Amino acid sequence: MVTLIRKLRPGRGEGRLRGAAAVALAMAALLPLAASCGAGTSIIDKDSLVIGVKPDQPGLGVKAADGGFTGFDVDVASYVGRKLGKPVRFVAAPSSQREKMIMAGSVDLVVATYSITAERKTKVSFGGPYYVAHQDTLVRSGEGGVNNVRDLRGRKLCQVTGSNSWRRVKEERKIPVVLVPSASYSECVRDLQDSKVDAVSTDDLILAGFATSGTKIVNAPFSDERYGVGIRTGDIDGCEAVNKAITEMYQDGTAKRLLDKWFAKSGLALSQNVPQFEGCG
Repeated sequence: MVTLIRKLRPGRGEGRLRGAAAVALAMAALLPLAASCGAGTSIIDKDSLVIGVKPDQPGLGVKAADGGFTGFDVDVASYVGRKLGKPVRFVAAPSSQREKMIMAGSVDLVVATYSITAERKTKVSFGGPYYVAHQDTLVRSGEGGVNNVRDLRGRKLCQVTGSNSWRRVKEERKIPVVLVPSASYSECVRDLQDSKVDAVSTDDLILAGFATSGTKIVNAPFSDERYGVGIRTGDIDGCEAVNKAITEMYQDGTAKRLLDKWFAKSGLALSQNVPQFEGCG
């Protein structure tokens, strides 16, 4: 038996249905693009910026009695804001709250001695770094038995909530220190002066701001601390704009001026080269 098959030409109704389906598919393809371009999805779309800084780190970020903030990080954040053409407002960003503040949208950026780490990058993104500091150790002036980080063996080390500095000592270098919890580095330094702890170990710029006549920096750095600008994950345009501003900050001499302004008297060897950026992809 031979079966004859005749191709049916689509009628007008069928043609209209196919046309409508094509239009629907085209619109669906455009929806992700429209969503990605929506207002407010990037810091560059905002009229102003809220930036988290430290309130209690001399030389880096300190909140004054009048509510204003001063320090190197504050000046860097102000420069970035100007380059982005945005007025900025500063709020306190404690170490333990930095990721939460970015993820919750209560701040647009965080510039608060925020070292870039693999763990933090699972929650937020980073522009920069805008400076590469080095971890060192602060002890009391009369302490002669601590010449490097390994001399902390068996001693009481201050542990700040939300900071990774103690991990560099106890976990990465396996030095058996006795950890003494603290809420901030300003509290750590008070505890050091009161002999409640034997040492404070963190970034040299932080220690330089806290160093007093009763304390001394060991001056034996043992890590690179890459200070990043915390930003919401996915804001690639904003991250790239921040990196452009940081590059210009070094090229026009502002970075050198700010480092000298805040740390020239510290005796630290200050880097004045543009750091190697993370990349915003």
